[in-house]
Amino acid sequence: MQQQSQMSGSESIQYGQVPAHLNHGAHEIEDIHEVLSSCINCMDQYTLYKQHCQSPELRDIIERQYQAVQQEYNTLLDCFSTGQDPQVPTQAYNMQQENNVTFGMQSTAPHQPCQDASQFGDQQIAAGMLDLQKSRSLLQAGAACEVTNPVVRRVLSASIPNSVEMAYEIFLYQNQNGFYCVPQFTQEQSTQLIQSFEPAHFQSTPLH
Repeated sequence: MQQQSQMSGSESIQYGQVPAHLNHGAHEIEDIHEVLSSCINCMDQYTLYKQHCQSPELRDIIERQYQAVQQEYNTLLDCFSTGQDPQVPTQAYNMQQENNVTFGMQSTAPHQPCQDASQFGDQQIAAGMLDLQKSRSLLQAGAACEVTNPVVRRVLSASIPNSVEMAYEIFLYQNQNGFYCVPQFTQEQSTQLIQSFEPAHFQSTPLH
């Protein structure tokens, strides 16, 4: 029995005998299921958000990001199903806004949950979109660190910057419309904190 168990363990690591579409570990399969589900959830939420969106700018972001997530989903599903290079490689997502952040706090009413659907507007939609993209980027990064299939790992790794770009695009929309304030230290405090580190220098240890 012990000899049979050892042989089974030896056979399990001979990757060349595993068909390409099954070249996945159990942990990897669970992670990819979670990433694919997050893509579907994102697209479902965006479909709902688009119906309630009033801002043409935000609606344009919803449509462009929806298409990017859809393509990302199809590409990941393709290589995950076959274990080989996808027919359509990962496409880079580029936001269209100017990278101008407004610093400082504004006087606003305290936040509270919506009491009914009539209170649900662009501010709530943008906040929901930001949460979705931040969550997706964390899932992708966590999964990419432990994926056994090299093609799936590369596709996941290439998708992370897109989620980060989408999240930042939404942040800029929120900031430019007064939904996301960015507090700032004084110039003296910022300088002190920025200069509180020094470069590391390599020092070789002499052999004894």
